[in-house]
Amino acid sequence: MDLLPVIVLIVSFVVLLLAAVPVAWSIIISAILTLLIDVTPLSASAVIAQRLGAGLDSFALLAIPFFILSGELMNKGGIANRLIAFAKTLVGALPGGLALINVFSAMLMGAIAGSAMASASAMGSILGPEMKKQGYSNEFGAAVNITSATTGLLIPPSNVLIVYSLASGGVSIAALFLAGYIPGILTGFFLMVVAAIWAKSKGYQKAKRSSLNEVFKTFIEALPSLFMLFIVIGGIISGVFTATEASAIAVLYSLILGFVYKEIKFKNLSEILFDSSKITAVVMLLIGASMGMSWVLSFENLPQNLSQAILSISDSKVVVILLINAILLFVGIFMDMTPAVLIFTPIFLPIVKTLGVDPVHFGIIMILNLCIGLCTPPVGSVLFVGVGVANTTIEKVIKPLLPLFLAMVLALILISVFPQISLWLPSLFDV
Repeated sequence: MDLLPVIVLIVSFVVLLLAAVPVAWSIIISAILTLLIDVTPLSASAVIAQRLGAGLDSFALLAIPFFILSGELMNKGGIANRLIAFAKTLVGALPGGLALINVFSAMLMGAIAGSAMASASAMGSILGPEMKKQGYSNEFGAAVNITSATTGLLIPPSNVLIVYSLASGGVSIAALFLAGYIPGILTGFFLMVVAAIWAKSKGYQKAKRSSLNEVFKTFIEALPSLFMLFIVIGGIISGVFTATEASAIAVLYSLILGFVYKEIKFKNLSEILFDSSKITAVVMLLIGASMGMSWVLSFENLPQNLSQAILSISDSKVVVILLINAILLFVGIFMDMTPAVLIFTPIFLPIVKTLGVDPVHFGIIMILNLCIGLCTPPVGSVLFVGVGVANTTIEKVIKPLLPLFLAMVLALILISVFPQISLWLPSLFDV
């Protein structure tokens, strides 16, 4: 195995990140530098440019800008407030009530908007001041918000599950969406348990118990938002429309809902479209750049060499999955989720498939793994959003974050070892 391309790739990428070069450009430049070992500068630049364009030439990717736009419409359309009100009536009276409301609301928001950053921003800005008023520490509130926001990347609709489907060569999006429900709920449940124990040990207040009438009233108010789950996911599973068509329907439904709630006006649309366009541009550049680097890795035979190295350590399915988990946890510290999925899926998926691991199951393992990375410095995007909304610092948030990290790691281990946690729902619907 020739180590020079690997060394050039890793060193150049890390140096560029440390120099504060944006992640997408760090990927592109390090890929070109690696290719320079074997080809001329003009050829290297041309190849990466071609792969960047070819990587975006996919109909399935059209779902991503639509889901991003629907997420922005939901975030501005008053949906978060209604979900939080509903969550309050269900879990507010339990120990650490406001923290549990944060987790539960983030799971509902994720099931509708599918964006961790949108969830962290919405929940942090709405619940953060209220938690502070009730005596919760700012840092604990931020830690709960940061970790719970990632559950929306497992609970569909999820852009990153669509990206995994593309990187894996066409794993069913419907199967991935169904597979994400139980792992996402399980992760949220573990976070709620840890948050409740922490809150009880600190003596934080809990809300008064809600009456059945209050539960019913908030449920009815939140029902139009929750109904989008049945439209989008139900339509995909039943085969009425594709994930791309579902994303367009989600935009139309969330726009109508925003007008019905009177939270969105025509004058707000230009700002919403502009914000979603900026996010889409960043995501698409990351996808194109990552596809370029993935091609370079294949050109240098890195997936095959790494596969041989891992399988030489053990041929046990559990040992190999846990080893890959350890690698992905490390990768997640330094790389954002989208490029990590696109670069490492073609490397690790063939390895686990030879051991009989279902690609749908592995997709959920990979996404949950990288969700943990979103909460860790130095490139954890959700961490920075959560800390910024809470007006605190990373150093102060680390202590309350650690037990929540452990909860996510425990969920990851259970999901890795017991594939039926992910595969039961897809098998039930035969997708």
